[in-house]
Amino acid sequence: MLSAERNELITLSGPGTKLGDLLRRYWQPAALVDQLDGDRPVVRVRLFGEVFVLFRDERGRYGLLDSHCAHRGADLCFGRAEDGGLRCPFHGWLYDVDGVCLDQPAEPDGGASRGKRLQPAYPCVERNGIVFAYLGPGDPPAFQDLDCFRAPGAYTFAFKGMIACNWLQALEVGIDPAHASFLHRFFQDEDPADSYGKQFRSATMGADMPMSRILREFPRPDIEVEDTDYGLRIAALRRLTQTEMHIRVTNLLFPQAFAIPMSKSMTVTQWHVPVDDTHCYWYAIFTSFDTPVDKAAMRAQRLELYALPDYIPCKNQSNDYGFDPYEQRVSTYTGMGTDINVHDQWAVESMGAIQDRTREHLGQTDKAIVRYRRMLFKAIEDVAAGAAWPPTCEAAGPGSIDVIGPVEGWGGFWREQDRQRRAAAAWPACDAG
Repeated sequence: MLSAERNELITLSGPGTKLGDLLRRYWQPAALVDQLDGDRPVVRVRLFGEVFVLFRDERGRYGLLDSHCAHRGADLCFGRAEDGGLRCPFHGWLYDVDGVCLDQPAEPDGGASRGKRLQPAYPCVERNGIVFAYLGPGDPPAFQDLDCFRAPGAYTFAFKGMIACNWLQALEVGIDPAHASFLHRFFQDEDPADSYGKQFRSATMGADMPMSRILREFPRPDIEVEDTDYGLRIAALRRLTQTEMHIRVTNLLFPQAFAIPMSKSMTVTQWHVPVDDTHCYWYAIFTSFDTPVDKAAMRAQRLELYALPDYIPCKNQSNDYGFDPYEQRVSTYTGMGTDINVHDQWAVESMGAIQDRTREHLGQTDKAIVRYRRMLFKAIEDVAAGAAWPPTCEAAGPGSIDVIGPVEGWGGFWREQDRQRRAAAAWPACDAG
């Protein structure tokens, strides 16, 4: 358990906080590209308890600006994307993606400050369906050489969803392999052919056994955690026979993302981004190694579960997450349907808006969470002490896989399986570490 002060240090990310200072030094997902579709490519963005406005200009460039106009403080989220920038409806002041004031139409000669950077602005780039922004000091870091960024757009799909709790408890589910045998347990196994785009429902590599059966029948994994230059590599090992083992390798991408296997040929990279201290968005890029992603099918699956424009889950605290006691007896362990995001959402929201870690009692299966928190505390302390941050990271991949292999030599086996999958990929996948 943590003291209240230590818990605040790693959960509160608003302006002036040490955690916020750390997270702002990384590229952060700000919006889905889909959110800027239509006739008005302007969207309000909340990050770390602050409000920004994101827009796309006529040249296709993205700009993230402070939401209050530098003139008189009016809300630029109601601005007009026109004439090479975003124009404030109050007096017509026009700003480009860099915050440079292009026009002050009511001022003599177009304004004495025309051509100057008046509006706080932040660098933006688009990567496979997500607009990332950098809110920190100095130049932004380079993007890591991850599969989700390297893959062509046709082989990826991006989506997001709101969670009504602090970002940290939402993230920690992704580095907790043991929970899947209970929280995501299904009492019947569906045909893997019907499980496209669904985690824990398809057959695993090297066997026709569905993941749902493995999780149900082998609920006591051994967990191995390894430090890497990008964060942590986590292996959940379920011994099936004297000679065979289920090997599931996931990764913590410091500070707030993870890369995990979805199926034999698909992985997902997911970020948990603070909206404020009691809400966060998960952003995910699904990456296929062998065939183009069926974006329409994956989007349709998720639009049944999330309400636009804010991507609010249809199942939530207000309706008990769709809980059905009959379903809990005969079909799913939670009684909350078959979407694992709903299961995770219930688990982390039920902890409270900000989990009280002074009351928790961690066990052996929480070793990745313990290791990650130590890493997070150290990074916060290093930044507060003035260390250059973030450190250089040469991460490639990383390897995320779900496979049946030998008990002896399992580490080399999964790496070789990952290497073969990358060698056969339909696009030039990098060699993961």
